[in-house]
Amino acid sequence: MFVDQVEIEVEGGRGGDGCVSFRREKYVPRGGPDGGDGGAGGSVIVVAEEGVDSLNSVAHRKAWRAKSGQHGEGSDRHGRSADDLRILVPPGTVVVDLRGGFVLKDLAAPGEQVNVARGGKGGKGNKRFTTATHRAPREFTRGDPGEARRIRLELKVIADVGLLGKPNAGKSTLLSRLSRARPEIAGYPFTTKRPNLGRVQVDADRSFILADIPGLIEGAHAGAGLGHEFLRHIERAGILVHLVEPQPLDGTDPAENYRAIREELRQYNPALVDRPEVVAVSKADLPEAKTVRDQLARELDREVHLFSAVTGKGLNTLLGAMAHALGPRASS
Repeated sequence: MFVDQVEIEVEGGRGGDGCVSFRREKYVPRGGPDGGDGGAGGSVIVVAEEGVDSLNSVAHRKAWRAKSGQHGEGSDRHGRSADDLRILVPPGTVVVDLRGGFVLKDLAAPGEQVNVARGGKGGKGNKRFTTATHRAPREFTRGDPGEARRIRLELKVIADVGLLGKPNAGKSTLLSRLSRARPEIAGYPFTTKRPNLGRVQVDADRSFILADIPGLIEGAHAGAGLGHEFLRHIERAGILVHLVEPQPLDGTDPAENYRAIREELRQYNPALVDRPEVVAVSKADLPEAKTVRDQLARELDREVHLFSAVTGKGLNTLLGAMAHALGPRASS
């Protein structure tokens, strides 16, 4: 199962206590204090790791607690500090503090990390309290507790191109034709329940990541249907490819469907409607497809592509339009 959002409790380790101790050596009847300090507790650190592609490994564990530091000992021996606890997540994960309601860090690139729960400091041993007038102190301090938080990890797929459209618009089929990705494909709506990624090769030197995002319905900006699951992932795409089905199964108007999705994008995040967009009518083998393409082109006063992922008609032209819209962002 693909997991792209999870809430967990994190807690840093407690610092070790300081020690009260006095030297006890032969021929040294009045040995001074030698209690060592406690070690620091481990911190909980969230790290974006290349190769991790979902939050599955995090979801099975609701509480993540780092180990405590060791207590100080006599003979001026300090307690050992605990190792940090590292939580590995995919690049593109946003870390949110649930109690404060703010973003701790957007881990957009591999190697980025954030300390979400700092370990407590170790306590002081009695040697620390020695002064010229206080030669045999018995004071010490206990280790500090670790920081505790409740956080949400939200994965936003990182893709160069995001496919959007109503359910059953042909997004998964297009992805399977342009890349080696093999998403689930069927002749009914909502086949895609999670994002699917594939690398599309433009030519020998250029390629890009294409994301097939779950289909959108009206009210998605308010969380209806797959709502935020769709919209969260589309935010990172460099350009959007909007697929319009010429003959929807529910009998709705294709042009109205296009406008409805644009409105959902606007209400969720106004910046999305300003994102570079390629519009294409799918299923070119259907009789209505060309008519719908021509109608949209007139309304939008721009080029609207026509293609069939089944027969391959118009695929190369559509791929060229994607690469042109991406420009230098298409990587090698």
